[in-house]
Amino acid sequence: MNVRRLIPTAALATAVALGATALTACSGASAAGTGKDGKLDVMASFYPMQFLAEQIGKDHVKVTSLTKPGVEPHDLEITPRQTAALGEADLVLYLKSLQPAVDKAVAQTPAKNVVDAATFTKLEVHGASGHDHAEGEADHGHSHGESGEDPHVWLDPVKYAEIAKGVGAALEKADPDHAADYKKNADDLVAKLTALDTEFKDGLKNTASKTFITTHSAFGYLSARYGLDQEGISGIDPESEPTPARMKELQDVAKKDNVTTVFFEALASDKTAKTLARDTGLKTDVLDPLEGITDTSQGADYFAIMRSNLKNLQKALGNK
Repeated sequence: MNVRRLIPTAALATAVALGATALTACSGASAAGTGKDGKLDVMASFYPMQFLAEQIGKDHVKVTSLTKPGVEPHDLEITPRQTAALGEADLVLYLKSLQPAVDKAVAQTPAKNVVDAATFTKLEVHGASGHDHAEGEADHGHSHGESGEDPHVWLDPVKYAEIAKGVGAALEKADPDHAADYKKNADDLVAKLTALDTEFKDGLKNTASKTFITTHSAFGYLSARYGLDQEGISGIDPESEPTPARMKELQDVAKKDNVTTVFFEALASDKTAKTLARDTGLKTDVLDPLEGITDTSQGADYFAIMRSNLKNLQKALGNK
């Protein structure tokens, strides 16, 4: 994964303003039409949005993702064809501030219904250590949206369930004829996410250590929910060697907090994690931020990969 590209403030402000205008303009839109096959045409920005649309829409929707499998979503560049498709979609589902290119395209689209998933839950500010930090404090180079808010909400099953409810309501509004089905499917998905939350709570409450090291500081919400502390190797390009200062800092953290494992992710190089692990005598394993799924992912869908993450965290953190 490349280091997150920081968005110039002026450009971000323009995109935000345009986005707000687009959302305001679309919020009062009448029920969307359906395609030739009778299905609602939903355009999702990346996998976690695609998964929600598919699970809640089921047979009534045709879902297309802007981010193809194996593409790192933060660095997505949108083609003119995709921009045109956005304008023709019955419903556009995205997560504002995660993908600058999507924010820009959405701001320019005449789509009937534009839904920002971030409006269905409260975004928080997380640093590379997984804790909330004061505005202006260093974020170790990991660029987020407005005011440094962390967009990785789907990694917290409770927040993802809040978004699922919002998406269900948006589908009901866009396609009232199938409202009852959307409501039932959303309720079913929320129940599954609530059960997953219980699995994480029970599975992580008696761990020997609470600290884990990861190449990507995507796990702030998960850490906050289950009382863990992520230490991200952020501010360093995953393709390059960690700085000696950060290496020393992480070595100290590993020693003090009984860290056993350095985690890397499925869509990015494991070079940084392996370098750090070798120099600190630690193991490596996968902690998947679930930004996309490929044939090498540790599971076929959101639930399978989240359970794989839980198992890997339990293994790394040990038992009291």
